[in-house]
Amino acid sequence: MHGLLIPSLTYVLGLRVKGSKLASCVCLLTALVCVTLSHPVSAQEAITQKNVLVLYSSSDRTFTGEVNSLESELRTHSPWPVNFYVEYLEGKSFDDEAYENAVAEALQSRYSGQKLDLVMPESPAALDFILKYRDRLFPGVPIVFFEVDVTWPVVQKRWPGVTGVTVNTDARATIDLALDLHPDTKVVAVITNDSAWEKHWLTVIHAELVRHRDTIKEIDLVALPPDQLLQRVDSLSPHTLLLFQEIQDASSQPVIGSYDLLALVGQRRPTYCLWADICLNRGGIGGNRVDFENLAPLEAELARRVLSGERPDDIPVVNYRTQHPRVDWRQLQRWHIPESALPPGSVVLYREPTLWERDHKYFLTAIAVIVVQALLIFGLLWQRARKHRAEAVLRESEERFRVMADTTPSLIWMCDEEGKITYLNDQRVAFTGPGPDTGYGNDWTAYVHSDDLKNVQEALAWALESHQRFSKEYRLRRYDGVYRWMFDIASPRVNGDGSFAGLIGSAIDITDQKLAQEALQTVGGRLLQAQDEERKRIARELHDDISQKLALLSMELAQANCSANGSVEATRERLNDIRQHCSDIAKDIQSLSHQLHYSKLDYLGLVGALKGFCREFAKQYDVSVDFKEEGVPRKLPTQVSLCLFRVTQEALHNAAKYSGAREFAVRLNATADEVQLVVSDAGAGFDVAEAMKNQGLGLVSMQERVHLVQGRFNIESRPGEGTKIVVTVPVIVNGASTKSAANVPGAA
Repeated sequence: MHGLLIPSLTYVLGLRVKGSKLASCVCLLTALVCVTLSHPVSAQEAITQKNVLVLYSSSDRTFTGEVNSLESELRTHSPWPVNFYVEYLEGKSFDDEAYENAVAEALQSRYSGQKLDLVMPESPAALDFILKYRDRLFPGVPIVFFEVDVTWPVVQKRWPGVTGVTVNTDARATIDLALDLHPDTKVVAVITNDSAWEKHWLTVIHAELVRHRDTIKEIDLVALPPDQLLQRVDSLSPHTLLLFQEIQDASSQPVIGSYDLLALVGQRRPTYCLWADICLNRGGIGGNRVDFENLAPLEAELARRVLSGERPDDIPVVNYRTQHPRVDWRQLQRWHIPESALPPGSVVLYREPTLWERDHKYFLTAIAVIVVQALLIFGLLWQRARKHRAEAVLRESEERFRVMADTTPSLIWMCDEEGKITYLNDQRVAFTGPGPDTGYGNDWTAYVHSDDLKNVQEALAWALESHQRFSKEYRLRRYDGVYRWMFDIASPRVNGDGSFAGLIGSAIDITDQKLAQEALQTVGGRLLQAQDEERKRIARELHDDISQKLALLSMELAQANCSANGSVEATRERLNDIRQHCSDIAKDIQSLSHQLHYSKLDYLGLVGALKGFCREFAKQYDVSVDFKEEGVPRKLPTQVSLCLFRVTQEALHNAAKYSGAREFAVRLNATADEVQLVVSDAGAGFDVAEAMKNQGLGLVSMQERVHLVQGRFNIESRPGEGTKIVVTVPVIVNGASTKSAANVPGAA
């Protein structure tokens, strides 16, 4: 593929094309097109690459800026390679129809065999040109314009297939800056040319200076020859400001160009520009300037979106307004303008070099000589300083250790070779309680439980004698008087010369782990004991209740058989008694069956099963159970339904047995993700902490059931204030939990 940066049309079309010049222009264009098309584009490249044409309105590279930043941004954030074709036009010559047609023919010849994916015109002249010839040059190609001022009519409407970035050149800000820095100004002279572009900005300047018509006189110096212009400037009053608004035409090179004029008039009067870049480093003071450096990411993002397939009509035009005053420091000094008079955010350029910036080579040479001398002196003193450095490193290391030790969650301690505590970290001091000598020296023994103190002292003495590490479990008294189990590991530490310095240890609180281990060790036995108790209870129920009733039923049947020849009325009464006893036996068997497995849960669901159970429970214990549900689905996972039913069953039985209340409430509510069960009473209540410490089997079984379905179990109770049990379980339980719930004893 041919080069990415296409040679500018400036050299061919820089002058107005008229008469016989047009023929020679066409010949040159033909030769250029032949060279350009001599490298055909492969089909694979056309598919995988994007082609972007950038049209600048001016051949003045200083004014239009460089395309490099736009290329870099777009290529960095695009998933495909991007080829850039750049053309620099002469926007000031677009008043000539012949010139426009020549440019259009040249572009058509150059890009007729090239598939373009995007056209990016810069400034209003290029945008006007593209919109005028788009159907002829680039039919169907989307357009993303940039750096077009919002005051131009071409961006006052939305064009189909067009989006872009507008800027807001704040002429008012530049005029106010100039008047603020020169408060005694009486006259503002505007130096400009007569192109359409310059006429537009002259109109904008007129509109802004109207605000000052009572105090400021405006003079327009339009399209004057250089000598006349300088004479007019020399004749202006001393209280005059100049607004220079000419752009140099790179295609014409007069003896005195626009920027040469700027330097000459800038020596005579304070000169400002609507675009600070025109004035800066050319004799002008400066002006307000759009931050063009930050425009490239915005422009590249719009281009990337269009190249990705978005319709330009769906992408709103971005109006970029960020701008700051920029001034030339040398001109501030020339016109005696203090920097303090500049508005906040102003950028001052071209400062005079400081003493260091001007003579830094000499300073560096002197510093090098001094450094060499210092190194020689340092070499002489190195042996003496080596010891001091080592001590400093040791102190720094100890300080780092203390910082690390004070931030670790473990309890860190150190002792000397005699076993006396020399250091405790902040966590250790906070654990036992603050004090001037808390645990230092031999006072640490006062915090160890008396039953463990002997073993700890023996282990410490052995480690100090053998210089070996040891570990020990013991109980340590906390600041609130509670003893907590600690697991302590200690290792020997040495001095810088390798001699034994004592021990350093780290202890962690393992009370919760030990309680958990004890609970795991006892829960199996307690579950077996509970199974045996349940079997005994069932046996008693069968023997003392159902068996006795069956025996009584057998006797009554025998008596009914003996008295069968009696009166009909007596026989009917006997049979009614037998029927009633049969009904009682059936109810007892049903109650016992429900305690083992509530079959209604399978075919009525959780809500129906709980309603039935609450009615039966209230009737059995002669109490009131208020059951309400809201939003609970008909079908819930089996393990969730079983868990909530068993917790309700256990909670109501415990409440009836211990609370002394006659009224209970059961609430069942569901959301999209969770089901919540609340069982409450206004009875005697109890101490939750004490009950959990005693690990009552009823509370343990409820808690374990809830944990197996990844739920949350909470008890709210105080003596004399009733009890509330709150269970929240997720509606969806993973397979592992389902399996675990199914293996719980008594889960069926």
